[in-house]
Amino acid sequence: MADILYFGRLSDVTGKDSEKLDIPAAITDTAALRRWLDEEKSADGAFLDKSVRLAINNEIVVDPHPVSRSDEIAFMPPVGGG
Repeated sequence: MADILYFGRLSDVTGKDSEKLDIPAAITDTAALRRWLDEEKSADGAFLDKSVRLAINNEIVVDPHPVSRSDEIAFMPPVGGG
């Protein structure tokens, strides 16, 4: 199972900071993972926002990047404030 970490507004959308998910075998890259999670979490496009960065196993990656069912995957929206 993959460890999925949610930061910022994605934590609000999912109601969780993290969870273990059994990613379907058909999900092989970050672009497909974004689409799947957005649908699964009824996130209304939050996971599809291009400003949301991803880190896989503590390394920032760019879509599309391969994903494994045993990865740690962090979704990090931009930080706001002032």
